[in-house]
Amino acid sequence: MDTQEREGAVEPVGDVSEPGRQPLWVEEPATRRRMPDPVRTAAVRAVLVMSLTMILAMVAFLTAMAGSWLSFPMVLSGVASTVVATWAVLDVWVTRQVWNQRNGVVSEPSSSARQLRRERRRARREARAAQRDAARIGHRGADRRLSRA
Repeated sequence: MDTQEREGAVEPVGDVSEPGRQPLWVEEPATRRRMPDPVRTAAVRAVLVMSLTMILAMVAFLTAMAGSWLSFPMVLSGVASTVVATWAVLDVWVTRQVWNQRNGVVSEPSSSARQLRRERRRARREARAAQRDAARIGHRGADRRLSRA
């Protein structure tokens, strides 16, 4: 083996140092954030239950076509499995809603009404602060008048 062959074997396939060669993959930023752990766990559970339901439905269909004695128990288990799969999908939805309510979703103000309410609150706070300051100033003046008399 000469040095050129050794160097060629060491270079990674996706190296972009050579012109005309493209990398094996291009990293792209994620478009959505990752699901929270409880929601992801419920989603995985739902996928597993649904896949098991699909397998049971297929076995029930094939045993019914074959005329086997096993078709009736398979149909019953398929119906029960469908109920459980529906519950699992609803569990994903409920878990997601509960997580959003407990941990709070960061929302961006979408309407001008929020901005107006915020401005009104700020104006009321400033007016109350001005009234308090005026009351304090008036109160100090009254103390001075009493002490002068």
